Amino acid sequence: MTITTRIWIGLALVYFVFFSWYTSFGGPLTEEEIAHYSAILGARGDSEQVEVWRAFMESDTGDDFVMLNAIDIADVPRQVPGVQPGDSSEDVLNRYTAPFLGKALRSAAHPVLVGTAAAAPIDLWGIEGATGWTGGGLVRYRSRRDVMKQVEWASQLDDSIHAYKIAAMEKTIAYPLDPWMYAGDPRLLLALFLIIAGLGAQLRWR
Repeated sequence: MTITTRIWIGLALVYFVFFSWYTSFGGPLTEEEIAHYSAILGARGDSEQVEVWRAFMESDTGDDFVMLNAIDIADVPRQVPGVQPGDSSEDVLNRYTAPFLGKALRSAAHPVLVGTAAAAPIDLWGIEGATGWTGGGLVRYRSRRDVMKQVEWASQLDDSIHAYKIAAMEKTIAYPLDPWMYAGDPRLLLALFLIIAGLGAQLRWR
């Protein structure tokens, strides 16, 4: 076996491992899973929100998706347990996002786009109370199953983690986009990088 052949095999293995981790192969949520997660949500006592989540699960395509988030951070965080006078809303919100996104990253979830609002909404109609936003972004999730596992994980934690989110935000809106697409898919970028690396190695060792 030539050295260039071994290089191509190694690069192919790297891509296979990444692709297998980054891509969902589990298919849509099953009825049993939907019932299980609905029961977890129902324990919070918000029946209206349970129905929203159930519709989210029942429309599962089995593919990855992004969550669109618009956030308005409060000027001063609400004083809930764990929040001290003088704490900024950004710091308080980070107490929620750091552990939540930290665990989500292990399941190939990651921000696709984040930004700070540059001006007031340019086009706004059919909705009240949405005139001011701090920023927004898109977060990619490997599957809705991963999101529901996150919900289950969060439900087992101290309620304070979610309280920090509520304390730091004046208002927010989040909804999923599926199907979706973007040119920066890491699977495509990694494939292009590995092909370039392989061709470079082949030219060097031929």
